[in-house]
Amino acid sequence: MAAEQETPQYRAAHLRRALAEDPRTAEMGVRVNVRGDDVHLSGEVTCDERRAELENVLHEVAPGLRVHNDVRVANTREPARREDLR
Repeated sequence: MAAEQETPQYRAAHLRRALAEDPRTAEMGVRVNVRGDDVHLSGEVTCDERRAELENVLHEVAPGLRVHNDVRVANTREPARREDLR
């Protein structure tokens, strides 16, 4: 089946698989939602580079789609001060 004829669910699954299998991204926690020619990404990654690579991979796999990248970069820094548990 050609990409243009795929249902949105199959296209989203295809794109999720590409993000999971590509060594640049290897992301399984990013949500992919397809609406027409628009792909919406959401979720969280560890760094800005990984966030940018998500778009790069999708542009290679599906060059005709517009990518809306709403993925956030997780704050992985150590706490600035000690937390007191009471």
